[in-house]
Amino acid sequence: MRTLRFTSVNSDGLRRAIIATQCRSKMEPEIMPSLPSVLIPTYTRSVVVVPPPGKGDGYWAGAPSAAVAKDGAIYLAYRVRRPVGEGRGFANVVAQSMDGEHFTTVATLTSSEFDAESLERPYLVPLRDGTWRLYVSAATPGTKHWRIDAVDASTPADFVASNRRTVFPGDLDYGVKDPVIQFWDGMWHAWICFHPLERDDDADRMDTRYATSRDGLTWSFPTIALQGTPGGWDARGARVTAVLRDTKQFVAYYDGRADRESNTEEVTGIAHGTEPGLLLAQGVSPIARSPIGGGAFRYVTIIDLPDNGRRMYYETSCSDGSHELRTELFPSPSPTLSRC
Repeated sequence: MRTLRFTSVNSDGLRRAIIATQCRSKMEPEIMPSLPSVLIPTYTRSVVVVPPPGKGDGYWAGAPSAAVAKDGAIYLAYRVRRPVGEGRGFANVVAQSMDGEHFTTVATLTSSEFDAESLERPYLVPLRDGTWRLYVSAATPGTKHWRIDAVDASTPADFVASNRRTVFPGDLDYGVKDPVIQFWDGMWHAWICFHPLERDDDADRMDTRYATSRDGLTWSFPTIALQGTPGGWDARGARVTAVLRDTKQFVAYYDGRADRESNTEEVTGIAHGTEPGLLLAQGVSPIARSPIGGGAFRYVTIIDLPDNGRRMYYETSCSDGSHELRTELFPSPSPTLSRC
């Protein structure tokens, strides 16, 4: 039996082992042969958590991040959106659940409260002192520019936009959004999506850049960690959405697409590296896409559950062009699976 052990790390420094094996039953979720701990999301095993806020193109619920509280409650942060001209990303929502599927909203932050034209992926992290932080992606009105603000609160229900501070401002050359934030080995680590602003026609292009911090607020200069593959399915860009690690390697889920026309319909791929700031795409095709609508399967995020299982959340396209937020449960491995 071959196994590979990863640790999914949250901001309070607690590491929970993620163990996967190449020995599995037909009822077990698929695992990548070359990276045996990497679970492959499967649309047909998932259920809807948050439906679209309307019918048709441009109505989206998704861009999730999630965290587990000390009492076992799952907190989910996500973006809700309407079409351009009708509000775009009009709010980030924080919701609570005990089963990971049925959520109650505890906080809502609106784009107007951030003086933003639109909001995109929020990233939720519990802090070591028991408080919480939400990183919010905010669009500068009338431009292609994005920035990332941080909001701290005593509980996820207490987030208010008036406490925000800008931690990734972007600049005239790049907009920044959709962070992945982790804390381990005494340092904060961030993977940030960068969009070039030199030409409007290229502003949908994206790459992922890596930065570190002592406090999660003041960051090192971001350097390129992952780019799209020229001529590949992800040629137009690569946006890291989740990162797993062990002592020797890092595995990232990322969003990619081939061209400008596929903007907002990204699909999921896998990247790998021995350093957090140097990741390489794996394989020649994505690992997951929606079987309906435009195929969007994006913003994969993963949490460890108290019973050693895992749960994914992700955004997928619907048949009418809208997007919904779905979840997929990966139960803890059965002891009988160790018999190869």
